[in-house]
Amino acid sequence: MTTSPVTYGFAATMTARPGRGDDLIELLLSALDEGNPAASESCVVYLVSRSAADPDVAQVIEGWTSEEDHHRVFASEAAKAIVARFADLLEGDSVYTDLTPAGGKARF
Repeated sequence: MTTSPVTYGFAATMTARPGRGDDLIELLLSALDEGNPAASESCVVYLVSRSAADPDVAQVIEGWTSEEDHHRVFASEAAKAIVARFADLLEGDSVYTDLTPAGGKARF
């Protein structure tokens, strides 16, 4: 199996409303379902983590074949539907950091 190189990525830290951390994690992981953004072949890395100190804080790290592919996939109706669901779950603004991947490994 050949994997496309990751040339664009980002990390997002999100804080759920109090007690809604499980819902946030569930929504983030639903992006992996067929037809959803992280299931795209253009999404090479998709890692969802939860803060060990605060169960309402989650982080997602994404790696994409290109920034253009990321924007194209997130313009889809499936992606827009998932993004819209965050509004009811989040407390405050999410923090996003663009990344230029240099290498690494992901195995699950």
